[in-house]
Amino acid sequence: MTGPHALVRRTGGSEAALLDSLVDSIREGVYLGYLSGPDGNAGSTVAANPHLKLMFGFDSDTDVAEVRPFAATRFVDASARTAFLDQLHRDGAVSDYLLRLRRSDDSSLWVEVTATLHAENEDGAQRLDALVRDVSERRKLEDQGRDLSQQLGQAEKMAALGQTVSGVAHELNNPLATILTWAERLAARPVDADTRRGLETILGESERAAKIVRNLLTFARKRNTTRAQVDLNAIVRETLALRAYEQRLANITTIDALARGLPQLFADPHQVKQILLNLIINAEQAMRAAHGRGTLVARTWYDTNDDSVMLELNDDGPGVPEEVRTKIFDPFFTTKAVGKGTGLGLAVAYALVEEHGGRISVESAPGAGASFFVSFPAAAGMRQTRPPSAAAVAPPAATGAAVLVVEDEPALASAVADALTDAGYCVERAGDGEEALERIATTVFDLVVCDLKMPRLDGPSFYRILSKQKPALARHVLFVTGDVAGTEAERFLLESGCRWLLKPFRLNDLLRVAGDVLG
Repeated sequence: MTGPHALVRRTGGSEAALLDSLVDSIREGVYLGYLSGPDGNAGSTVAANPHLKLMFGFDSDTDVAEVRPFAATRFVDASARTAFLDQLHRDGAVSDYLLRLRRSDDSSLWVEVTATLHAENEDGAQRLDALVRDVSERRKLEDQGRDLSQQLGQAEKMAALGQTVSGVAHELNNPLATILTWAERLAARPVDADTRRGLETILGESERAAKIVRNLLTFARKRNTTRAQVDLNAIVRETLALRAYEQRLANITTIDALARGLPQLFADPHQVKQILLNLIINAEQAMRAAHGRGTLVARTWYDTNDDSVMLELNDDGPGVPEEVRTKIFDPFFTTKAVGKGTGLGLAVAYALVEEHGGRISVESAPGAGASFFVSFPAAAGMRQTRPPSAAAVAPPAATGAAVLVVEDEPALASAVADALTDAGYCVERAGDGEEALERIATTVFDLVVCDLKMPRLDGPSFYRILSKQKPALARHVLFVTGDVAGTEAERFLLESGCRWLLKPFRLNDLLRVAGDVLG
């Protein structure tokens, strides 16, 4: 007999048929065979049930002699086979032993093996009885869960570090704003050549320090959502520059067709960059796998119908099959081999786009590449002032206009107040929102320049009270901030529609925006 019952026990015909039927119906792989010698290099398969054949990619009518799951060629790692056989020979059995083996098409699978190695027979061969369970899906989910856990742990550490950096940057921005303001005021006066050179050095180094602080804030934004007015084209160019070296090595050519004059976005620039990186890397991998080269096209334009800024990333890869398109943004869905992808890249991109009030979609024809379309709502109501060109001149002040400077940093408040006074404004100061409301109750002001973060009563709270008490003046508020805006702050700035400046700012910026708000 060559069926499995022949190796289990001698039995009658009907019982043997019943046993054969039972083994064939088991939803786990059943293997019966022989190992010869201590290394098991030679040997033969006596019985393999249909599920074992299916598991290893063989047809159901394949000769059992060809199904050798424990042959050397089936092991992805040769040392794993040695360890497996050593334990079998040492203990005589294994239970739920994890192995990574190869199917007939050379793809890999993870299995758990429970097996018993019997004593040598008269020919010196050892019989091996084994149950083989395919645990590839479970292993994949475990790996994904472990990766996600590590990512969450890293995210928590980075969030704490980001908050620390954000606080330090905020504290540095206030003195930097004071230094810049005073240096600019002094530079505008008649001074000797050495003094002017010293003032120019102070200005240059202060701006250098301000740039370092902005970089720190960018780092902090990686874990603390911070939205501001951003230029999508600039972020696209920065992101493509990050991938330029890898693309050159992979023979991928990038073409940008970025429209000019696009409205800005109210968005977190780091998260927008993360969206782009996920889409670009996905396209690179698809093109490289299909052709070993490729062309990536990045386009932007303004959609007047939806008042949105559009981005298209087009690749000439293999395209996305229709059955995949409906699942491509699902978490943990991936078409890559086990261990080659987490299935989170496009899901994260989708979540971030949705969080920004946008939409993301994919269009593709088989063999004709894929186009991912991302839309972001154009920023409205809130505009962050860009630094003027070197030739820009601040507009003349509204002569005699009354301005209230609300700032809890005395040195900065003094510098701002003096600069506005020099420009022709009548200026008073308040140290926080409560003091500002007291002054507004007794004095008429045309403009309020207010810090966003203050003790006792902060900028947003002050603005809400002002809007109820003096709605006309609330339309003439200019906020300044040296902090990374949190979720509540960014929502407030968007809803209020107030103009704002990021510390440290130049005097020309302050005077120009003050004139705009008054006008």
